[in-house]
Amino acid sequence: MGRPSLPRGPLMAMLALLGCCAPLSRASQDDFVFQFKAECQFVNGSQQVRFLNRWVYNRQQFVHFDSDRGYFVADMEAGEPSAKKWNSDPAILEQTRAQVDSFCRHNYGVMEGFMEQRRLKPLVRVSVSKTEDPKKPHQLTCNVNGFYPYDITVHWFKNGQQDPGVVSSELLYNGDWTGQIMVILETDIQKGDRFVCVVEHASLVTPYHAEWKLETSESARSKMMTGVVGFVLGGIFFTVGLIIYLKNKKGSRQFISYQPEEVDIMNH
Repeated sequence: MGRPSLPRGPLMAMLALLGCCAPLSRASQDDFVFQFKAECQFVNGSQQVRFLNRWVYNRQQFVHFDSDRGYFVADMEAGEPSAKKWNSDPAILEQTRAQVDSFCRHNYGVMEGFMEQRRLKPLVRVSVSKTEDPKKPHQLTCNVNGFYPYDITVHWFKNGQQDPGVVSSELLYNGDWTGQIMVILETDIQKGDRFVCVVEHASLVTPYHAEWKLETSESARSKMMTGVVGFVLGGIFFTVGLIIYLKNKKGSRQFISYQPEEVDIMNH
């Protein structure tokens, strides 16, 4: 591989300041990709910051700058001339070293309020799906949604014991800087079993417990059915009563009382 042709002057200075990625290509058989990558690594907030500058030619890193060292390092023979030239230029070294503060710490301060201090509590919903085959286990799903930051821990407990037989989905990104995850427990459910989905998250002072019981589910379903039947019957009785009332009221308005005329028997 030939030595890459590096940008010089204002272009290199602009790329270093912006910390951007600059792919360059030519429409010929000698097409190539040249990239510049800037990376900031933070430990304990912005107390300890490491800045890395990577120069890549056709997916091969040939030279980089590490703020922990304070100078450019050649990763392969093609990067030695560039590293030597940049390390011999005090202005380039000073500018690159300063990006620990001007680029990394500055952007951390801009994003800290949104990225580091933002806390959104998860919404937890537990559901069960039954299978027609009695030999197959039930599936209890703990759906955890709307949380931030994305680090979260979800466990299933059966009768007080953590159940390892779970299947977890990939972390889903909702598009509004919140996450969603589903943890499914496949198990046989017997009367009296108690299941708890425990969620641990930075926004919660204590872990959240979402409980599910077979008796609770059946009782709730029975109460719901009773309520529906009562509502329907009540509506029927109300409708019938209203019809009877309206008919009676209409009949009383059309009724004309008849009083016979007085007859003077003596005059006849």
